[in-house]
Amino acid sequence: MASNKRQSILPRVQAGPKAPVNFSSSITIADTAILTGNHTINISSDSVIHPRSKLDSSGGRVTIGRRCIVHERTHVGAPGPAPPSSSASFGVLLEDYVTVEVAAVIESGETTIAEGCLIGIGARIGKGAQLGKHCTITAKSVVSPGERVPDYTVVYSNGVRRLDKRGVNDLKNKAQARQIEVLRRLIPSNPAKFKD
Repeated sequence: MASNKRQSILPRVQAGPKAPVNFSSSITIADTAILTGNHTINISSDSVIHPRSKLDSSGGRVTIGRRCIVHERTHVGAPGPAPPSSSASFGVLLEDYVTVEVAAVIESGETTIAEGCLIGIGARIGKGAQLGKHCTITAKSVVSPGERVPDYTVVYSNGVRRLDKRGVNDLKNKAQARQIEVLRRLIPSNPAKFKD
């Protein structure tokens, strides 16, 4: 017989050790974000970390640059198909003005996402991949482990690629700054929760 009891939804629980952190005083980070791992997680000024996003430094240091936006249900620093290399100098580096959209995964292992990149919804960036400046990885696209993607490349989910020659980098950066101002008012921030 089915019960009519209403089931409560519990918040996500952190699995693994609490990561050491180094935050700028001007970040916005939801208290339901998950920061885990053994290496330091650095988040630079004016960046926004949405609720239910996961930053994992188990495979190496995670560094998030200025004015980045990491949306919900993302996994930055996910373990790759092979075990992490002990010789890796860092796990994941997101340079300034990077946006990681909902449910995207960025694997750890010297993975670099250069300035102004957009990682689309549900996209996956493989371990050790290097994205050039202002790349757009569209929804559900995959960048293979170790792959090098040139500056201004648009990667589509069917494997087609093209160069973005619009020259709108400054406009995109200004729009990102405006979006961050709005998000700062919408997302209750609690950086103290993540510090010891």
